[in-house]
Amino acid sequence: MARETTESGGELIAIRLPVWWTFGGLVAGLLLGWVLAESSVITALLAITEPTGALWLRALQMTIIPLVAALLVVGIAQMVRAARAGRVARRMLMLVFAVLVFSGTSTAVLMPLRLDTFPIPAAAASLLETETITPQQVPGIADFVTSLVAPNVVAAAAETAMLPLTIFFAVFAVAVARLPEGQRATLLGFFRAMANAMLTIIGWVLWLAPVGVFALAVGVAAKAGGGAFATLVHYILTVTAMGTVIMLAGYVLAIVLGRMNPLAFARAMIPAQAVALSTQSSLASLPAMLATARRLGVRESTADFALPLSVAIFRATSPAMNMAVAIYVATLAGVELSPMILLAGIAVALGVPVEPLALLVAVEMLPDIMRTLGNVTMDVAVTTAVDRTRDDTHMAGNPSPADVLASRDTNPATASPGENQWPSN
Repeated sequence: MARETTESGGELIAIRLPVWWTFGGLVAGLLLGWVLAESSVITALLAITEPTGALWLRALQMTIIPLVAALLVVGIAQMVRAARAGRVARRMLMLVFAVLVFSGTSTAVLMPLRLDTFPIPAAAASLLETETITPQQVPGIADFVTSLVAPNVVAAAAETAMLPLTIFFAVFAVAVARLPEGQRATLLGFFRAMANAMLTIIGWVLWLAPVGVFALAVGVAAKAGGGAFATLVHYILTVTAMGTVIMLAGYVLAIVLGRMNPLAFARAMIPAQAVALSTQSSLASLPAMLATARRLGVRESTADFALPLSVAIFRATSPAMNMAVAIYVATLAGVELSPMILLAGIAVALGVPVEPLALLVAVEMLPDIMRTLGNVTMDVAVTTAVDRTRDDTHMAGNPSPADVLASRDTNPATASPGENQWPSN
């Protein structure tokens, strides 16, 4: 576990999955289950592996609600405070919000089309253990709207109703940001401590991921056979494609709003992307991104303000790739993906079962490469656009008071884990 100091002096625990051991456990489990599928030994083996895998999965699930609540409250409260910093900060946050909406919307449109063109292999139903999942009924518009507000937050948490919980904690975070300094610090300290406690538990559970994933893989391979490998390749390519869309959008943003020369921007991004590829962490790529911004002619005052803030609160590929995972599993689970459900999914995962995601943890390292590449590219692109809008403001004869703030050596944001750390972007 690593610790990174925040602005308020708190620390955020960074959790890393034992990637190669977990991947090895996945491959070993799939091979063993495949080889023994027709033997008499498989029944006795499954009697051990099935409860082991279920126990590991439940240990992972128990942290979800408190962790999501804590990260939402801390993250949104920090964004509200950043928005008060000045005109440059507000303009940047508006651009970040627009990119995040685009990120989720692009997957909501493109992912179903991709799955229609390249259907999920038939073996996926066994691999992701969706046979026991009951297809969900899509609520009408009136029921959907009323479901956005939970009359009992505790009951909503018990039912894992993520959308009303997300709305509640988002509103709660805005209210916390408006409290007097002492009360705000107390509440943010509590939620930051709760997030760290949940991350600590997740760290313990994830160190057992090789065992848990191996146990789950044996069972699904006994049912899916060799088709399990084809399904994992299909999943990796499909989810990575959605992240690629966001990375390419970063180039478009830099060219259109940042007014960058396409070739110059592409060449300047290579060092930062190389670091992102090797570390799979936006935070570790920050020094290289700052150097890239200087090569592109971005003012240091803008880069020193915008890039650390982007690394802390901005994950451009998260809505796209998280939506891709949710749509993938929802398709298997028989969830009817109406436009209303997809719209809700842009803000929060579609309410699909968590169970099918267990084995996907083992191969997440491959899509995670695209997560980091897309995030790093978009962070620099947004910074060029913010710098250009500062030029436009001065040309209009209306200098921004936030220029003074941006010129300071500040880092108003909380350092956060890299993309391949839990919770993942």
